[in-house]
Amino acid sequence: MPLFSRSDASKAQPEPQPEVRRTPKQSEQVARNRRPLVPADRKEAQDKIRAEREKARRGFEQGDEKYLPARDKGPVRRYVRDFVDARLSIGMLAMPMMIVVLVLTFINDPQWRIIANLVLWGFVVVVILDSVLMAWQLRRAIRAKFGDKDAKGHAWYATMRSVQLPFMRMPKPKTTLFKYPV
Repeated sequence: MPLFSRSDASKAQPEPQPEVRRTPKQSEQVARNRRPLVPADRKEAQDKIRAEREKARRGFEQGDEKYLPARDKGPVRRYVRDFVDARLSIGMLAMPMMIVVLVLTFINDPQWRIIANLVLWGFVVVVILDSVLMAWQLRRAIRAKFGDKDAKGHAWYATMRSVQLPFMRMPKPKTTLFKYPV
């Protein structure tokens, strides 16, 4: 038996190769992918797209998980939304307060402008304190219901939702004031 020769096992017949298809020509590929750019019945296609968008919008407004963006999905985020919607927040008054301050700045008296600025900054401080308190309460509630692993990362989401007026929130609130989620 020679030292550098092949063994009899390696001389066995090679495994059969799968049948290889030829690469299609470009004209064949183009013909296979060809479809009309404009549908045959444009009105029907437009109505179908409009109906799909309306269905998705309604699903988003109602809080259907299928139509929610990734930031709003999941049971913890639903709990956060319900918690914020049940709470009477000072942040809800942010938009009306900004309008009042804007009107006060149009008064030509410098004393009213100073008062408007002080009121605005005082309101901002109160909203920040209210948001910190809400985040602390929310974190405790999430830990009690879902555990420690889901307790982080929801404070900013809750704060942004609490600053909006209730009728402007999306998805629409499911709870009423003072009916906290269980």
